[in-house]
Amino acid sequence: MSPQKTSFYLICLMMWWPILIKAAPKEITSDSFIKPYSATYSTTWKKGISLKVEGTQTLSQTPDKQWRFSFEADTFFASLNESVKFNVDKGQISPLVYEYHTSAFGKKRDAVLTFDWQKNRVKNDVKNKPWNMDIQAGVLDKLSIQLQIRQDLKHNKPKLDYLIADGGKLKPWHFERLGSEKIKTQLGDINTIKVKREGTGKRAKTTTFWFAPKYDFLLVKLLHQEKKESYKLELESIK
Repeated sequence: MSPQKTSFYLICLMMWWPILIKAAPKEITSDSFIKPYSATYSTTWKKGISLKVEGTQTLSQTPDKQWRFSFEADTFFASLNESVKFNVDKGQISPLVYEYHTSAFGKKRDAVLTFDWQKNRVKNDVKNKPWNMDIQAGVLDKLSIQLQIRQDLKHNKPKLDYLIADGGKLKPWHFERLGSEKIKTQLGDINTIKVKREGTGKRAKTTTFWFAPKYDFLLVKLLHQEKKESYKLELESIK
């Protein structure tokens, strides 16, 4: 190749190299996971009557590099305490222990799922009646799924399809991107990515999420609707 052609190709490579670098997929590392935070939400629950309470969502990391994600809401009539301990490897969440405790008008419900990734099994203890189920890599619980969606949106993954361990079954959950939407919040107008999950069957449920790229794809609004029940979360503060 002549010196003139060599110089030409080098100039072209120098011009296009920044664009090629930008277009390359971003490597997912442990440092790229969602940063710890605490957020407060107003929670409106409708089931026969309407209740409005304050809920707190917290993500924290333990000294041994495990993670804990929780949501708590409490009123005179009802309370909810949901949490999950988990590990993260290259952006993929692996639940360790998921707990769900709720009380409403004197009725209580408790569930604990313990994940054994050495044996690829999960133990579910509901009403002191434990059972075991086989699982596979990538299976999530009903709480850590929210963080996994945020992580996948953050890294622009094309598909939002997951398997959830719930009720003795592995349930496929599909989420659909609905584009961008600016919504009003206590923190002002925020640009969000709108995502929706449609349930199936007789008790079809619809849940719509609004995630804010500005705040590490934090959930700023959630609307869940089914036949006789609905609830809504709206962000009030974050720290």
